[in-house]
Amino acid sequence: DVQLVESGGGSVQAGGSLTLSCAVSTLTFSWWDMAWFRQAPGKSRERAAAIDRFGMTSYADSVKGRFTISFDDAEKILFLQMDGLKPEDSGTYYCAAEVLGASGSRTFQYNSWGQGTQVTVS
Repeated sequence: DVQLVESGGGSVQAGGSLTLSCAVSTLTFSWWDMAWFRQAPGKSRERAAAIDRFGMTSYADSVKGRFTISFDDAEKILFLQMDGLKPEDSGTYYCAAEVLGASGSRTFQYNSWGQGTQVTVS
């Protein structure tokens, strides 16, 4: 099984920056799409940013222009650079991946999730 381990969360003042990392447990990792989700207490989970295997990125309107998602294919690490942080960006951030099946087939769902890392903006 592929395991995802996030790091880089913490507390920061409004206007500050944080970089989240998500390390993939195996170098033999076949994927289609990876993403960062976030969830604030009492709110539904939101997909903040995503990147596909071709490098195409997408962002929620709420983070567009402030967050940047990237994937280091050699090290198998997913990053989320967060600049211009706002209090409403606070929450638990999860990385997720659509891991391809044994035959290389898509599952069309995020089937591997990290444990989450906390971000607090005051």
